[in-house]
Amino acid sequence: MSVNSNSNPDSSSVAALPRYLVGTSLKMYFGHARTLDWTVETAATAGRHPLVTTGAVGLFLMPQFPSIPACLDAAGPILIGAQDLAADDEGPWTGEVSGAVLSELGCRLVEVGHAERRRHFGETVEVVRAKVHAAVRNGLVPVLCVGEDAETSPAEAARAVLAEVTSALPDSALAAGGPPGLVIAYEPIWAIGAPRPARPEYIGRVCSILRDRLRSQLPTTDLRIIYGGSAGPGLLTGIGTEVDGLFLGRFAHDPAAVAAVLDELSDLIGDAA
Repeated sequence: MSVNSNSNPDSSSVAALPRYLVGTSLKMYFGHARTLDWTVETAATAGRHPLVTTGAVGLFLMPQFPSIPACLDAAGPILIGAQDLAADDEGPWTGEVSGAVLSELGCRLVEVGHAERRRHFGETVEVVRAKVHAAVRNGLVPVLCVGEDAETSPAEAARAVLAEVTSALPDSALAAGGPPGLVIAYEPIWAIGAPRPARPEYIGRVCSILRDRLRSQLPTTDLRIIYGGSAGPGLLTGIGTEVDGLFLGRFAHDPAAVAAVLDELSDLIGDAA
């Protein structure tokens, strides 16, 4: 089992993120054996793809909690993260998993604030903010999920998403110019699980506005903005480099789709971007 020797790292230990990110959360779709099979096959693809071997693109995977240690052993160049974390680092919280333990195991990323957790588990703005804080203090990069409820104009969507982002960041992080590392997973709620993603031009415009605003608000943050919400192969060609990658959903269940997205990204940015 892979274990990080630094069991409670300072937030300054967050390593620089790759320029582009492509990854997936498997939610509860795969059992343990299938998760490992997926990891081994995708790690083999990643290990021979120029974008990954040059460090231009980081592949990441968020499996169910029990599969994390085995995935860390099988991951090769894949970054392993978690789908959630507790707001506290220790204590009488039955069934919870702390950021301290995730960091100790060797996780790099953790998903926070997905629309499903907000809707089905009642996670409030305060809970999301506390979880972002827990991630940062344990040296994990939050993958903060945000998105508007209904399709609107790109300017209106960007305004709503920006408010969601800033409300999720602890005061201490804002005062410091932002957390060391942050991935914004822009997932319009109306596009999650839909037959098709949002229109590429819509995605590009929202992310462009969001990036411009966040550059001034989070000047010290190593920031990436990726798109999720029925994302799959073919989408990046339409969006171009307005996004820093994709948060793949069900389309990533086939490892060949991940390879296709890497090839698509290679066409956009070149093998040694």
